[in-house]
Amino acid sequence: MEIIPAIDIIDGKCVRLTQGDYAQKKVYNERPLEVARAFEDAGLIRLHLVDLDGAKAGKVKNWKVLETLAGKTSMIIDFGGGIKTEKDVDIVFNSGAALATVGSIAVKQEEELMRWFTVFGAEKFLLGADVKNEKIAIGGWLETTDIWIYDFIEKYTSNGVKQLFCTDVSKDGKLEGPATDLYRRIIEEFPDLHLIASGGVSSLDDLHALRDIGCKGAIVGKAIYEGRIRARDLRFEI
Repeated sequence: MEIIPAIDIIDGKCVRLTQGDYAQKKVYNERPLEVARAFEDAGLIRLHLVDLDGAKAGKVKNWKVLETLAGKTSMIIDFGGGIKTEKDVDIVFNSGAALATVGSIAVKQEEELMRWFTVFGAEKFLLGADVKNEKIAIGGWLETTDIWIYDFIEKYTSNGVKQLFCTDVSKDGKLEGPATDLYRRIIEEFPDLHLIASGGVSSLDDLHALRDIGCKGAIVGKAIYEGRIRARDLRFEI
């Protein structure tokens, strides 16, 4: 199972939120490159980079951070937050991202996303699914749709999406363990999906449990920053 450390950016700084709440922000490092290099030095290969300013503004904002991390590390970076137009997608790829992370647009502007798949290739996108009671949540998790997670996955995998990360919004940032039962059900329904778990990971035991049910990856953020998991352990333990 691939471990994907997360860096969330506000004002160019490495932060973490709790359950997506900007009022519950904690700054961990003012130099994201230091953080990324520490992950790289620990042997980690991928990086999940989130532009929280961009997510709030509705357009990519912290592309310079992406450019710096892509240019000064060899990590495979997926970048999300504020990708709303084709111009945003261009900025993300031109700044060095290997994958563009998309979420709400897959619900609100399905036709536009499908067009991007034609232009850039569906395999260049990492689809994010925020879930509450097995229904897709959007708008910073404030709005729960009536879209069943399984229907959502079926639609997009049939259109070429290879990788999807799923976040149970009740778990994110709380260090109370991941939504293992939800992931198990998804994997049973879609055994060929490259499913990446996101949210709630608090220990190596959590990661072992995700690996054992068949997750292909896990995004880890707050547990590293809070010292629950050492980055150097991740390369060898999972």
